[in-house]
Amino acid sequence: MLPLIPWPTVVDQHDGPALRARAVHVAAPDDELAALAAEQLAAAGLPVAQADGADADGAVDVVLRLDEAAGPDGSDNPERYTLRVSADGVVATAPERVGLLHAVRTLRQLVPAASGPATQAGVAAEPRSVPAVVVHDAPRYPWRGLSFDVVRHWFGPDDIRAVVDLVAAFKLRVLHLHLTDDQGWRLEIPSRPELEKASDNQVGGGTAGFLTVDDYRELQDYAAARFVTIVPEFDMPGHVNAATHVYGGLTKDGLATDSYDGIEVGFSRLWFDNPATEPFLRDVIGDVAAMTRGEWVHVGGDEVHTMELEEFAKFVELAGRIVREAGKTPIFWQEGARGPVEPGTLLQYWEPKGEEFGRFVGAARAGARFVMSPGNHAYLDMKYTPEHPLGLHWAGYVELRDSYEWEPTKVIDGLPADAVEGVEAAVWTETISTRDELFSMLLPRLGAVAEVAWTTPERKDWDGFRARTAAQAPAWRAVGWEFHPTPQVDW
Repeated sequence: MLPLIPWPTVVDQHDGPALRARAVHVAAPDDELAALAAEQLAAAGLPVAQADGADADGAVDVVLRLDEAAGPDGSDNPERYTLRVSADGVVATAPERVGLLHAVRTLRQLVPAASGPATQAGVAAEPRSVPAVVVHDAPRYPWRGLSFDVVRHWFGPDDIRAVVDLVAAFKLRVLHLHLTDDQGWRLEIPSRPELEKASDNQVGGGTAGFLTVDDYRELQDYAAARFVTIVPEFDMPGHVNAATHVYGGLTKDGLATDSYDGIEVGFSRLWFDNPATEPFLRDVIGDVAAMTRGEWVHVGGDEVHTMELEEFAKFVELAGRIVREAGKTPIFWQEGARGPVEPGTLLQYWEPKGEEFGRFVGAARAGARFVMSPGNHAYLDMKYTPEHPLGLHWAGYVELRDSYEWEPTKVIDGLPADAVEGVEAAVWTETISTRDELFSMLLPRLGAVAEVAWTTPERKDWDGFRARTAAQAPAWRAVGWEFHPTPQVDW
């Protein structure tokens, strides 16, 4: 079993001789793509050979070429690609640059991890043997992502870039950053500079931080180069205690709220009829939209436990309208279906609520599309088992198999299959405070959700996935990615 996650559309493994290499020569349509490909292959232990160096004899050619004919037969998916590995070298073709980088990521997974030092004197310490194979591949869904809470515990730019690398390795395209909540505010808002005062707090107290405008721009540049889109979230009209702690005028009585470092939800809110509310929404959403390269701005809408439906619906309408006026597409958590839904709006499903299913179907008929993040499958902050030291369990215990064996089109009864835009895992950080803890909750489960998002149901196989997960573990260790050695896998 080839160690590929997510599993491709067509895999044709040949009996011919394997490719053996100690270094690579990369040819690509442009220097930036060549550098990204080299970065990926160097991480697998195959550095770029110096053109005039002694290592050139041990190098093989990796050719990346734009070609409309690439990919599975009949596919017009813009992310499709074809990868051909033979004893003579590697050729990857795709109609767009993103497909070429997907092909390189597949190649990276085919390179076995070194048992000893990865490189020596600019080449692999030992020749790497890559199986002869032809892969024709394309994803099932366009929206494949991870939601990452950097509020409950603060994770800064370096940690976020590490998560971008992990997301990209599984061919996910979206990193959704949950940037505001009751505990803190994690993004500089130029028109509301006092929000910086709400940044130095997190669950359990202690110092924290925020992304400056420059941090946010550089992070988006880093992600975009790897074909990952950053989606920012300003959560409202609940989850706003950090804002009301700074701007007391946003509360009903005009008094600032105390800072909060607990983990309860649903107690904070904005007031629609407060004259300070709409200017605040326009300033924040306008600045977030102006700073964001991607198409989407997430405006929350979840867990507003102290607001009547009529008032909540007004917030949905106003926030969605402000996002669209700013030239972006709005995203709400599933509760956004309780308000007016404009065509093209994205709704992110997270918690099974049978009484809401009719409303979801109605929203789909009105033109909304759904991103599936069911808590009992895709929330990767849930404990693996009752004994696991990290995580919560309000959605149940989510082991690797739970993250793998579910079908996005069957989550909401009656929802048309073509209303599903994609799949997004989520990790909330109430109990997670270090990068190693974070990665141990993401791995290996993020690979399972990535395969749900990429691979059609008839090509999924639990036993095969278990074997492929075990085969990837040495590569994770080589790059320092912590993971949970679940007993569901024979490591």
